[in-house]
Amino acid sequence: MSEHDFEPVRGLPGELPAGERLVWQGAPDWWPLAQRAFHVRSVTAYFGVLMAWRGVATALEGATLVASLQSALHVAPIAIAALTLLCGLALLTARTTVYTITTKRVVLRFGVALPKAINIPYTIIENAALKGFSDRTGDLALTLTEPNKIAYFLLWPHARPWKLARPEPTLRAVADASVVAARLAEALKAAHGERGAVIAPIHTSEPTPAPHGALSPA
Repeated sequence: MSEHDFEPVRGLPGELPAGERLVWQGAPDWWPLAQRAFHVRSVTAYFGVLMAWRGVATALEGATLVASLQSALHVAPIAIAALTLLCGLALLTARTTVYTITTKRVVLRFGVALPKAINIPYTIIENAALKGFSDRTGDLALTLTEPNKIAYFLLWPHARPWKLARPEPTLRAVADASVVAARLAEALKAAHGERGAVIAPIHTSEPTPAPHGALSPA
């Protein structure tokens, strides 16, 4: 049993008010989250280079091949521990996160040790941007109207990377991201009208599927 077992509605701090409907609920896919938010690929590459450097440096000092390999492998336990920790954090983050889109707002419920729920009504969403990836997951970032702001450290890892001055709450590593973006676009369109918020692709080296039903720029 966890504190989330007492939620009146999964992922929400309370019952939906009259007139508000659930549009979509989901959570991050833990492996893409581990790669893009916890940077397991970069950490793996770092330890790979470190192991190679130790092995080559030992060999250049005149050591045998076996001794050089043993020197390189001394780094392996640290690498395994670090990667296990990062993957574990990604898995826990995914399991304790629920993203909710309703007809009135977006709700981010997350937190491994200190659970929190952040309500983002459509009235303060200026626009949204979808960054899709080849595995069909994607990040859906929300730009808030001024002067509304949520601190980056309160959002992380559910924030668009490096947007520190004006943090953007982000639905990270969601599966079928283009479908989720389309549903959010329809909800925003219903809330704001034809000249409401915009869902636009973020430029990326990987293909970004265009969300069906996305709003046109205002």
